Amino acid sequence: MLLPVSTWPDIEAWLKKSRTIVIPIGSMEQHGPNGFIGTDAICPEVIAHQAERLAPDEMLVGPTFAVGCAQHHLGFPGTITLRPSTMIAAMADWTESLMRHGFERIYWLNGHGGNVATIDAAFAEIHAHRSFDPRGADNRPGLSLKRRNWWDFVSVMNLCNQLYPTGHGSHATASEVSVTYHAYPDRARPEVQMSPKIAPTGTISDAVSYRRDFPDGRIGSDPTQSNADDGARIVAVAAEAVLEEVRRFAA
Repeated sequence: MLLPVSTWPDIEAWLKKSRTIVIPIGSMEQHGPNGFIGTDAICPEVIAHQAERLAPDEMLVGPTFAVGCAQHHLGFPGTITLRPSTMIAAMADWTESLMRHGFERIYWLNGHGGNVATIDAAFAEIHAHRSFDPRGADNRPGLSLKRRNWWDFVSVMNLCNQLYPTGHGSHATASEVSVTYHAYPDRARPEVQMSPKIAPTGTISDAVSYRRDFPDGRIGSDPTQSNADDGARIVAVAAEAVLEEVRRFAA
């Protein structure tokens, strides 16, 4: 079931059998010369939706939290970011809204490495709020929060390493661009050429140094390898892994 295209009676009925929801969470940032700005939001959304199609009676997928923490990408036009404090507050509001209706298990499927620290901090803030709330001095049970980066599953990483033994990289990776090309094949950019073919690697801090050190936005990657067929294979493997983990989480 997909929450945005469900009715409130649908969700009321869902809550009679499950207290679990999956929230794709990503970012709106540059992904090199041939990668979509929305890559980090598209990937977890596509994977979550595919997992839902495999077992629609077992998964409820919420709207995608599409803008995350991406200040270091602001040197590239189109990037949109939240401050960490803003993202934490927004995640807390999403969680409180869902809890009000009875949700107790919220599985955040993440698509952006730069979100990890803030997501984990948001979890800590949400739990702290509940513990310090005078109405819940008994540290009320009934809320489980989980973050999973879609690329962290062993099956997914093994496939990505098989598909891209060289030039996979750490940003604007061949795998994530392939997933978006699978989702939007009519918008793929196979004609884009890059030099050097494999981008340099290194550390990042702020937006100015990022644009200076990685002028086309890539880090260690060669996303000219990306294609929709690879993306379909990656989505299929990731969706199976997500479904299995959500089943365990819901139980």
